[in-house]
Amino acid sequence: MSEIRVFPLESIRTDGWFERIGDSIGSFQALCDIVGAHFFAFAMITGARITALTVDRRNPDNTLVDFAVGGDDADSLQADPQRLTLGEFRKRLVTALVVEDELGAAPVRATDTEALQRHIGVRYLLLAPIYGYSLVELTIGPTGAHIRVLHDGVEELHPLIAFRGRLRAHVREELSRAQRSASAIDLTRVGEAEKAAREGEHVRVLELLGSWPAPLAIFLRTPEGQQLSAETRATIARGLGLLGSGCIALDEVNKGEEILRLAIQYAGDGPEAADIYRRLGLSIIHDDRPGEAIGPLRRAANLGSPAEAVWPILADAFAARGRNLAALAAVLEAAAGGVPPELLEAAKARAEAALGQPLQAWQALLSVQSKPLN
Repeated sequence: MSEIRVFPLESIRTDGWFERIGDSIGSFQALCDIVGAHFFAFAMITGARITALTVDRRNPDNTLVDFAVGGDDADSLQADPQRLTLGEFRKRLVTALVVEDELGAAPVRATDTEALQRHIGVRYLLLAPIYGYSLVELTIGPTGAHIRVLHDGVEELHPLIAFRGRLRAHVREELSRAQRSASAIDLTRVGEAEKAAREGEHVRVLELLGSWPAPLAIFLRTPEGQQLSAETRATIARGLGLLGSGCIALDEVNKGEEILRLAIQYAGDGPEAADIYRRLGLSIIHDDRPGEAIGPLRRAANLGSPAEAVWPILADAFAARGRNLAALAAVLEAAAGGVPPELLEAAKARAEAALGQPLQAWQALLSVQSKPLN
């Protein structure tokens, strides 16, 4: 084959398929929390339909999964209804997904979507968006098939066979992470995670604490979870705070904010609460949602977060929402809390300029009232 043929992939791209299905399943978030979001997606891809879960709250990996398999292309999964522990169920899903298969026949026409799907592989079309890949175009030429993708917004070009292998590697890594995290929550990891966070090693924080959210979300709903000591809850909250901020630093903003909200539930009004609310507010501010950030930041301030950590940011958030009087009040709170004046000059000037003549008249009235009578 001497000519090069280019096939746009917009017609078969599956971006957002998992989230769209989630919108139609009432128990979607609970299943993601218990099974793991990626493993729940794997179950859908392989045709394994979960019919029941018997949750082991002390050891989530021993949770029993009842499932049935429909369809003829479910790879190595058997058709009979089965019950497996969550750990074995995950293994079975991964085994089904990492089986190597040959490329389908090369498509001839760009309009032949079925041929395109068979050539790339339906399983890979569904796996790609799970790992942040958006398919752009397929090129078939003398050197074989190549696929152009956007990976988290960055354009990449891969041989099709290598790209399929990369997706299978992602699936294997998912199982490895799950197996590493199957052990009980180890609170001693929090100290090491704090050290890694100080040194900017966010990936290390994820390695240490990345397994916490799913079992802790389940445990929180149990009587045992509700009866944890204040010290244990604070340690868990601190760890989740580090993990949430680590995810955000690695551009997993939505995931990080979900973890911080879980941390808030463990923190309550305890000693870690102010820091968790502050972390959440900062994330929301950096994601250009100033109005949404006001609530967490005010809560952080009310719980005793240092003035310099919240009030200047609150002033910016208020100003961004056009709440200039509140912005000026935040500046004054910051000054009263000992924030150096030079750090507040810009925010103060902006608020005063926005408030204009009414503020000037009020300040003049206060000045007159403060003068002593002769």
